[in-house]
Amino acid sequence: MNRKVVFRLVNDLVMTVLMLIAMAYYITGNMIHEVVGVVVLVLFIVHNFLNRRWYKAILKGKQNVRRILQIGINLLFLVTMVLMMTSAVLISSNLFPFIPINNDMTLRQIHVQTAYWGFIIMAVHIGLSWGMIINSVRRMTGITGTSRIRTITLRILALLIVAYGVHSSFEREIGSKLIIYNPFGNWFNDDSIIRFLIDHLSITGIYICGTHYALKFIQGQERRAVQKI
Repeated sequence: MNRKVVFRLVNDLVMTVLMLIAMAYYITGNMIHEVVGVVVLVLFIVHNFLNRRWYKAILKGKQNVRRILQIGINLLFLVTMVLMMTSAVLISSNLFPFIPINNDMTLRQIHVQTAYWGFIIMAVHIGLSWGMIINSVRRMTGITGTSRIRTITLRILALLIVAYGVHSSFEREIGSKLIIYNPFGNWFNDDSIIRFLIDHLSITGIYICGTHYALKFIQGQERRAVQKI
């Protein structure tokens, strides 16, 4: 398999996991939070460098529904990440303490809420490319044929992940965190980094699966419309 493709997959996987670890601020502490954040920034820059040709081709080619959605989500993700990273540097107390900020409450609100919005948009971003990711993994593992049992098993697994993700989303009040900033936090006393990752990865599963199957439905509708012409 192409080494560049493997490197991209590994880079994106590590960046996704580290973004979730960075969100576990009250578990890891501020120093780890800031160090992980810097690593995420580097990986995000690498991600965009590796996909720099995509930016050059934004206005080229046929603009179908999938492409329009992809452009909108990708640009929104870029803006969200820039806001989150910029506010992070400005409110840093360990790695960049020399930047003078007198009243940083607004910046903290921007940082926290863009982090949660970025978390959701990232999952949708992955969902838009899920078919390509699966095909890359299939080539990497040498899986060429189809299997009804494997397909059913994976779909049941996806359903279980989504079900647990919905439960975790309500339990952790993700919806309210997207619109309301709580400076005192809202964490469980018995929380651990492992449970945090499992819960939030399952929440990403909601948006990855939802986006992937919604896109398949739209593409199916487009093909049927073309066949009728």
